[in-house]
Amino acid sequence: MPDRDLDLALDAARLGHESGMAELWHSLNPLVLRYLRAIVDQAAEDVASETWLQAARDVRGYRGNAAGFRVWLFRVARHRALDELRRTGRRLEDPAGLCAAEELIAPDDPAGEALERMATARALRLIADLPPDQAEAVLLRAVAGLDVAQTALVLGKRPGAVRVAAMRGLHRLAAILAAEQGFPVAAGQAAEEVAQ
Repeated sequence: MPDRDLDLALDAARLGHESGMAELWHSLNPLVLRYLRAIVDQAAEDVASETWLQAARDVRGYRGNAAGFRVWLFRVARHRALDELRRTGRRLEDPAGLCAAEELIAPDDPAGEALERMATARALRLIADLPPDQAEAVLLRAVAGLDVAQTALVLGKRPGAVRVAAMRGLHRLAAILAAEQGFPVAAGQAAEEVAQ
């Protein structure tokens, strides 16, 4: 959904209209779930629910636009995920079960949807195997669609650190894919990067 439509939905949600909050949820929840699955695995649905409960509770006081709301929402999701990790004693690097994500997709083209779902699950598995700072940067940039400044706000880092983490993560993914296809690793890529 374009930011203009999200702005309208956000305005409606601020006024207390359930339809506005429903539109925000419908547009942003799949992205939030993908992000959370890489961080908290099976608890992603619960953490997303807590995130949206806080969003519904606090949306009337939110004074930004849809792009800012997206950043705010991912910050809330990240904080809830970190709370969950502390509560359960799990480590941030525990991406097990990431591919168990089931997305709701319209049944227009079952074969195409199955291939897309498999490709998405594989991509998320590869991202989850990255070092945590790189995985989060790549997820927020590529999956959630946040820009560098927005990602930096979510992660509480400087934009330069986000750029470096995302670039390293993408280079590492490219090296892994190149090695799988039997292509030589690109110049500047250490062989151990592929092995890690």
